[in-house]
Amino acid sequence: MVALLSPVVERQADRDALIDEEGSTSWREFNERVNRLANALRGLGLSAGDVVALMCGNRREAFEVTLAAMHSSLVVVPVNWHWVADELAYVVNDSGTKALFVDERYGDVAAQAQRAFGGCPHQIVIGAGGDGAIGLGGFLDYEAFLGSGSPDEPAEQGSGGPMFYTSGTTGFPKGVRGTLTQYGLPPEMFQLVAGVVTGTFGIPADGVTLLEGPMYHSAQWIFSVAPLVCGSTVVMRHKFDPAETLELIDRYRVTNIHLVPTQFIRMLKLPEETKAAFDGSSLVVVAHGAAPCPIEVKRAMLEWWGPVITEYYGGTEGGFLSVITGPEWLERPGSLGRETALTELLIVKDDGTLAGPNEPGQIYFRSKTGSDFEYHNAPEKTAAAHLEPGVGTLGDVGYLDEDGYLYLSDRKIDMIISGGVNIYPAEIEGVLVTHPAVADAAVFGIPNDEMGEEVKAAVELADGYTPSDELAGELIAHVREHLAGYKAPRSIDFVDALPRHPTGKLYKRLLRDPYWEGRDRKI
Repeated sequence: MVALLSPVVERQADRDALIDEEGSTSWREFNERVNRLANALRGLGLSAGDVVALMCGNRREAFEVTLAAMHSSLVVVPVNWHWVADELAYVVNDSGTKALFVDERYGDVAAQAQRAFGGCPHQIVIGAGGDGAIGLGGFLDYEAFLGSGSPDEPAEQGSGGPMFYTSGTTGFPKGVRGTLTQYGLPPEMFQLVAGVVTGTFGIPADGVTLLEGPMYHSAQWIFSVAPLVCGSTVVMRHKFDPAETLELIDRYRVTNIHLVPTQFIRMLKLPEETKAAFDGSSLVVVAHGAAPCPIEVKRAMLEWWGPVITEYYGGTEGGFLSVITGPEWLERPGSLGRETALTELLIVKDDGTLAGPNEPGQIYFRSKTGSDFEYHNAPEKTAAAHLEPGVGTLGDVGYLDEDGYLYLSDRKIDMIISGGVNIYPAEIEGVLVTHPAVADAAVFGIPNDEMGEEVKAAVELADGYTPSDELAGELIAHVREHLAGYKAPRSIDFVDALPRHPTGKLYKRLLRDPYWEGRDRKI
C-alpha cells in the first residue's frame, strides 16, 4: 500500500474514499489505483522532481493523479480548467511538464495547445471511456495507462507535491514553489502537514469533506487532500449549485467544507423554504477565505449556520497566516484573526519601520519553521515579494490591533477579486491593446453585488474608430479569444484619453473611484 493511504486502508478499506457525480471509489480500490498509476508513471522514466500537469475537473481521477505524484517524488501542477490554449501551453512549457493529464472535457483546449508543447513527451486523456484519445493525436487513454501499471506497492516511495500557478501583476502566471512543492523526502512528511491543517481548523479524522470549488485552487486542494489522507471521505462536485450543496451536506453528513463569500451569497439568496429545510447538524467546521467577506454576509451566515464558520487569511505563497473562529469574529467584526502557531506577522510602514498597534502598513509574514517560497523561473518577482530572505508578502496592507488581531486595510489596489478569484488587470490590458481599435486601455474592478467585483475596461480608441456597442462587444470577444472567459471585461467605457502622468504612470483611481462612491470596497 502507498504510504499515505496505508493506515486509512487498514482501518476502513471498504468505506468510500471518493464520491463524484459518476460514482464512488472505496479506500481499497483507491489504494490499488494509486499503486497502478504510480508504477505506470515510473514506467515513463520520470525521475525525482519531474513535473506532471493536471488539467482536470473535480473528479475522482484528479485525486488519483495527485496521490500517485505525491508518492513518486514528482511535482504536480494543477491547471485552471478555464484557461485557453495559449495559457495551457505556457504553463506546460514554463514548468517543464513531462506528462500532461487532461480531462476529456478540455480536450479541445489541449488539442489546440498541443502544437505549442515543447518538451512534454507524455499526454494522457481522462474520461475518454476507453475510446482512446478522442481525436487527440498522441494522447494516451487514462484507464489504459493506469492498467499498464502493477497493482503492487511501488518501491522507493518519495514525497512529491503541488506547484500552483498564480496570476502575476504582469504577463503570464508564475508557479509558486513552497513547502508543499518539496520532493524526495519520505511521503509521510505530508501527514505532518495534513495534521497541522486539520488540527488548526478542527477538521475531524475519518469525517466527510465536501469539495465545492475547483481543485486547481490551492485552498480547495489543501482543504480536500489534507482531510483525505487523514481518512476523510471526499464528496465532490464539478460545479457549485447552492441548493444542491445544502442537500449534499445533509445527505452525506458532511463534517467540513471550504467556501468563498460568493458561495455564501448564493446560498443566502435561496428561497426561505429551501433554507429552512436544511439541517446542517453534521457540520464541524466551515472554512472560508480567498476573498474579503462583507460583514453583513458573514453575520447572516453565522446566524444561519452557527459558530462552525472559521475564516483565514493567507495565500499560496505563505499558506494560512491568520485564523479567526466564528465567536471571535462576532467580538471583532471584520478581523481576519491572529497569526497561526507557525507564523509571525509583521506590519511594515512605508519608511521600513515596524508599525505599532492599529498603524497600517504592508503585511509581511515569516514562517517559524524556516520555510520560504519562490516564484518558478522568476527571481526578480521573488525578490520583489520579500523584505528579506524568509520574510515575504502577498502585497496587502493592514494592521494589528492591541491584541494581535489582523485587519485588512487594503489589497494590492489594482487586483480584482471576483467570486474569490484573483484577476490581474495588466494581463487583460496587454490583450486589449493588441486590437487595432485600441490606443490605450485600463482595466479595474467595479462593484458586483454577487461576485464582489466585476471586470471593467476603459479604452482610448485609435484614430479612425468611434465608440459603439458593437465595438465594445468585439473587444470583449477579443479578450475571450486569448484569455479565460472570467478575465474578460463585463463592460467597456470609451474615454477620450486615459489619465496618465507625463511619465506614463496611469492614475487608475480616477477611473475606478466614481464606481465605488458610497460603497465599501473590500480590497
